[in-house]
Amino acid sequence: MKVRFAPSPTGDLHVGNIRTALFDWAYARHTGGTFLFRIEDTDTTRVTDEYINAAIDTLKWLGLDWDEGPEVGGDNGPYLQSMRLDIYAHWASKFIEQKDAYYCYCSPEELETVREAQRAANQAPGYNGHCRDLTLDQIEEYKTEGRIPVVRMRMPDGKTTFNDLIRGEMEFDHKFVPDFVLVRGDGSPLYTLAVAVDDVLMKVTHILRGEDLLSSTPRQIRVYQAMGVALEEYPIFAHLPFVMGADNAKLSKRNGEVSIAWYRDKGFLPEAICNYLALLGWSPGEDRENVTMKELSELFTVERVNSSPARFDMKKLEAINGDKIRALTIDEFLTWALPFLIKSKIITGTPEEIVLVKRALPLIQERIIMFSEIPAMLKFLFVKEVTVEADSMAQITDLSAKDVLRRSLKELELMSDWTHANIEAALRASLVEELGLKPRIAFGALRIATTGSKISPPLFESMELLGKAASLARISAALIL
Repeated sequence: MKVRFAPSPTGDLHVGNIRTALFDWAYARHTGGTFLFRIEDTDTTRVTDEYINAAIDTLKWLGLDWDEGPEVGGDNGPYLQSMRLDIYAHWASKFIEQKDAYYCYCSPEELETVREAQRAANQAPGYNGHCRDLTLDQIEEYKTEGRIPVVRMRMPDGKTTFNDLIRGEMEFDHKFVPDFVLVRGDGSPLYTLAVAVDDVLMKVTHILRGEDLLSSTPRQIRVYQAMGVALEEYPIFAHLPFVMGADNAKLSKRNGEVSIAWYRDKGFLPEAICNYLALLGWSPGEDRENVTMKELSELFTVERVNSSPARFDMKKLEAINGDKIRALTIDEFLTWALPFLIKSKIITGTPEEIVLVKRALPLIQERIIMFSEIPAMLKFLFVKEVTVEADSMAQITDLSAKDVLRRSLKELELMSDWTHANIEAALRASLVEELGLKPRIAFGALRIATTGSKISPPLFESMELLGKAASLARISAALIL
């Protein structure tokens, strides 16, 4: 068995792309088959080298390794369609020789006039077959006018039927599948020609792809027929359900974040992204939500993919990511955290800084859902002076807060063994037991004075990491605000 992931990267790969790639990968791994990765870049104006390289990098980052394709090689390359143009030109010429295809000289304006008339008559717009059977004189006249033809596939009368592994028996009446263009006037192939030729020549046996491509299937099957592929050798299709946004419309930039690069920049683990996307339309059963990549490869079957649209839930993804972060060892957590701290210029990466970060990470591992939260949480440890957030200023400038800070400063100055346990014991005895303050009131001003924010790692552990001198200096500075 061989499946393929064949994106046309005109930007960063998005949720729908990666869900398809993930299911392809899992299906190949489950069956012991081959996972082929191909780049469909015939649209050279929109598919750039930058986007191609980004697509390759994204799959690597997610752990979706491929058996055949760019950087890996294989017997059926090249794996960029822009390097296969001669192959498509050969087949287009062959189809014309066989009378399966023909040259169409209709201008864009003429085609639009036909479509307008069809719409006015409440007919489905489509090509009317004008150039199907041109005479030699008509062809010569069009050439004299300087018209540049496209190559159009001749769609026979009848129907196309096929069994979709997810949707069951599918049928398309050719009345609604008009003759379609294979090659543009400039000689470049269209998607329908290139994808079908490549799937046959690369020996793809199963095609898992999005539901939006379902209507193109009869056209691809028509290309298989023209290539002389036997019916029993056609690739088997499985069209995956749409991924919907929170507003129940198809997921897009309008109703949700679709770019995988965005999730990577925000600090989602690749395992969490794959875990969550696997649940969009597929289930391992038993209401399980935590699935490792190994388990996915063991459990995945197309039969368990639901045909109904799947709804993307950011909160659920965040919850899964938080669980995955909490499951990391401290050394693993450190490896993921350092790039975010360095990129944010919180640290430069010196050995001393890394030691302090490693000590601080256990304090926040239970508190974050994305790695991008780490710089704000740990910044206070690496600045000489904290800047108190505007919305927190009132909590350290009123008279009761000043009293708390003065009393805290007095108690802490006497302390010789600077540990979080000793800090907590001294401040609780002084502020909570003696003054009768509620912990939230007693320690709120102290948290803001030492970290600059109402949101921080646990207070006493933070003060221990900060050190006695820096803690006392910050409390003193807060007293004169």
